[in-house]
Amino acid sequence: MPSASPAPDTLLIGPATLQEWELVRTWAAEEGWNPGASDAPAFFAQDPQGFFLGRIDGEPVSAISVVNYSDRYAFLGFYLVRPDLRGLGHGLATWRAALPHAGERTVGLDGVPDQQDNYRRSGFSLAYRTARYVGEPAADAPAPDVVPAGEVDPAALAAYDGACHPADRPRFLSAWLTTPGHRALARVTDGRLTGYGVVRPAQNEARVGPLFADTPADAAALLDALSYEARAFGAPGIAIDVPEANPIAARLAEERGLEPTFETARMYTGAIRPVARDRVFGVTTLELG
Repeated sequence: MPSASPAPDTLLIGPATLQEWELVRTWAAEEGWNPGASDAPAFFAQDPQGFFLGRIDGEPVSAISVVNYSDRYAFLGFYLVRPDLRGLGHGLATWRAALPHAGERTVGLDGVPDQQDNYRRSGFSLAYRTARYVGEPAADAPAPDVVPAGEVDPAALAAYDGACHPADRPRFLSAWLTTPGHRALARVTDGRLTGYGVVRPAQNEARVGPLFADTPADAAALLDALSYEARAFGAPGIAIDVPEANPIAARLAEERGLEPTFETARMYTGAIRPVARDRVFGVTTLELG
């Protein structure tokens, strides 16, 4: 006897493909999140099973990602429901179906203000807030000690990145640094890596992230160089997500003429490993941490 077909209007939640995720990128753009133009391949490189769609009659109506970075840490993002179908429980159902992918890992997320109370009820606690700074800074050509990241030892870059993130992420990092259109730069002082950053084309302003650096001077040199590189995109300036956990980072953004726009909150369900917060001048991406 054939199995029964799902009833009309039944929400079915399952994995999403890289090709399907382009629709979710357009939803994110409509929400004003300014997603990167070609982020998805690097996102899927980290955990291709971590992306989910809710469908009704085969048509996507909801989305979420729960990306595993290590056996202890995962990150939740892209929590979206199509505007005309909100308030019907599709978002919560998608959340409940996808979250088990994280297993017993601590889960992080960057939550918009109107969802933060819901996240607290789901077991997330505030770690710090992040503000998106936007503007069109003046920038000269990169200084001689700012070089393409491809000229730096990949192991050194991976170690530097790992010190600034709650988990090592070599698969993501390798893709993020080499995705077509991404411009990745590093600062090397006396033969030592003192920071790196990436700028990429996006829906509106070019997105800077991450921006990791030993000192404010290192961060300033990299931000200026990334702003210079962003001119090739023809974008109306840059956008960078600055964590309040590093107040010097906000000062640097303001000195470059950038202004805060919207705010999110970094939240976790449990403990994470120590992170060099004083090196984090710009978050990699709100979608994947």
